[in-house]
Amino acid sequence: MLEQAFVKKKVLITGGLGFIGSNLARRLVELGAEVLLVDSLIPAYGGNLFNVHGLEDRLKINIADVRDEYSMEYLVQDQDFLFNLAGQVSHIDSMRDPYTDLEINCRSQLSILEACRKQNPGIYILYAGTRQQYGRALYLPVDEQHPQYPTDINGVNKLAGEWYHIVYHRVHGLRTCSLRLTNTYGPRMLVKHNRQTALGWFIRLAMDDQEIQIWGGGQQLRDYNYVDDVVEAFLLAAANPEATGKIFNLGGRRPVSHLELIESLVSVAGQGSYRLVPWPPERQRIDIGDVYSSYRCIQETLGWEPRVGLREGLERTVAFYRQYREHYW
Repeated sequence: MLEQAFVKKKVLITGGLGFIGSNLARRLVELGAEVLLVDSLIPAYGGNLFNVHGLEDRLKINIADVRDEYSMEYLVQDQDFLFNLAGQVSHIDSMRDPYTDLEINCRSQLSILEACRKQNPGIYILYAGTRQQYGRALYLPVDEQHPQYPTDINGVNKLAGEWYHIVYHRVHGLRTCSLRLTNTYGPRMLVKHNRQTALGWFIRLAMDDQEIQIWGGGQQLRDYNYVDDVVEAFLLAAANPEATGKIFNLGGRRPVSHLELIESLVSVAGQGSYRLVPWPPERQRIDIGDVYSSYRCIQETLGWEPRVGLREGLERTVAFYRQYREHYW
């Protein structure tokens, strides 16, 4: 299905120089799409021009902020697909600066949808939601019918951003779909600081032969998706009309304890260490305990399932940063 779905199609990716956006861009270029990346390159948010190294003459880049509604009205014109990945993803930052999180994850989402409604109502919009919208799990694995009780500002705003997309589908007829991502990792993720992805920071610490602190007993369970699997899910949703108007969970092949994750990482890196420490109060207040998702719905509808196991994914990721360390540290 994917081999022909994107040939000569015009594809816009917001947050396109970031972690998932750049990996998605690489795959779309391989599939023959005409790719336009939009990114603000705000330093703290993970956009990195090196993420598309080697593709500079095979795609277009526009440095713009999705909060600029006039730019978005121009940029969405004539596009066949919009992968809407731009967002503020730091849970801690959302609590320290809730207004910026609101601007990026709510108001800008409305601006993007309004731009599409006015300038390109035929576009197909794929939105990156998050399992953080669910909050603490009432049952496991979490499915799409699980109540949503976010525990931080980021989760609240991401939930709102997702539902703007669904409302614009139901009321205005825009073609939209949301994928609720779990912990995604792999090459090109931000490792400069620890405010976006804990695993990205742990990879850096291990590769610097530093100590990784594990809060509590390390028994809390999570699931993990290697970025190539996440890219494949977005592409399958974009290529399949059955996904229109739907919400899908992604999820890992199995739940993994925090302790197992760090032990695997240290083993793969061949360096680094870890130590159990008490929970920091500000982190414990927004921690959601055990949570992992059911991907049964997207598996039954689109045939997607995660293919890359945790150890293989960590091996690929560590190898990438060993080769390109200077561009990410």
